[in-house]
Amino acid sequence: MNSITDAMMRLLINGNKKFYKMTKKTSKSTNFHSRNRHKSGYDFDALCEVYPELLPFVFVNKYDTKTIDFAKPEAVKALNTALLFKYYNINFWEFPDTNLCPPIPGRADYIHHVADLLKGKGTSNNINVLDIGAGASCIYPLLGHAEYNWSFVATDVDENSLEYAQNIIIKNNLDDVIELRLQKDISQIFKSIITEEDNFDISICNPPFYKSEADALEATSSKLKGLNLGGNKIVRNFAGTQHELWYKGGEKAFLHTYLYESSLFKEHSTWYTTLVSKKDLVKGMYASLKKLGATNIKTINMGQGNKISRIVAWSFK
Repeated sequence: MNSITDAMMRLLINGNKKFYKMTKKTSKSTNFHSRNRHKSGYDFDALCEVYPELLPFVFVNKYDTKTIDFAKPEAVKALNTALLFKYYNINFWEFPDTNLCPPIPGRADYIHHVADLLKGKGTSNNINVLDIGAGASCIYPLLGHAEYNWSFVATDVDENSLEYAQNIIIKNNLDDVIELRLQKDISQIFKSIITEEDNFDISICNPPFYKSEADALEATSSKLKGLNLGGNKIVRNFAGTQHELWYKGGEKAFLHTYLYESSLFKEHSTWYTTLVSKKDLVKGMYASLKKLGATNIKTINMGQGNKISRIVAWSFK
């Protein structure tokens, strides 16, 4: 594995160390959605009981609190698996270490905010969701169905990722409520995915943030320098695949395509939403959406400790 990917791994691991460091002692600093099951930290005893594979990674830190070493990707993956086993009725969640391991609490927050956006329809058994970029972990459909009994169509441009996602779906008996579709043209998002018969309540997306591997390296190097981690041992197999991390033209280009193509399918989804990493992109998105005919545009801020992320949502109906 080359040095560029190694650097991205270190960025993601250290970023997730901050994100995951939630215990009962520090839970008051988090600002998760009120319905987020993880807002009060982790009960490691309960998690190890349902997923014993987590136990070897758990230790007591200097604050006399149980935790794990978040610099170890295998520990982080074990923790996330345990969370799914304990709280979301999942009993199989396996995919390659080269794919991105999503942090469950943050992904769950997106689902809960989407439910608020749907208001009274949010807990209906008849909600249909389109997930753009499901990845090998298939995380949003798993969480959305577990929390609200929603049905999903989930897409990805990587056929191998969809094979692993399909295996997760089948082994958890979810093939009746989660359908996978391959996007064969990486330059397109909704085209060739949405059919004339499709009618979704909402579309969700966690887009790639970088425009190239080199761009990811530059951002990673800057982050690592700020964290004074230049001399740390490189940890492998945690960065995710190129389709999960970058898109030609970067986040801005991806969002431009997402916005434009959503306007081509105005009647096929009540709401379109996406996570937006860079705050300075929001103003331009609003301007573009108004030109495209969006009648309702919202920004939903998500606070997770010291980190602020956001969802931009719009409707043509």
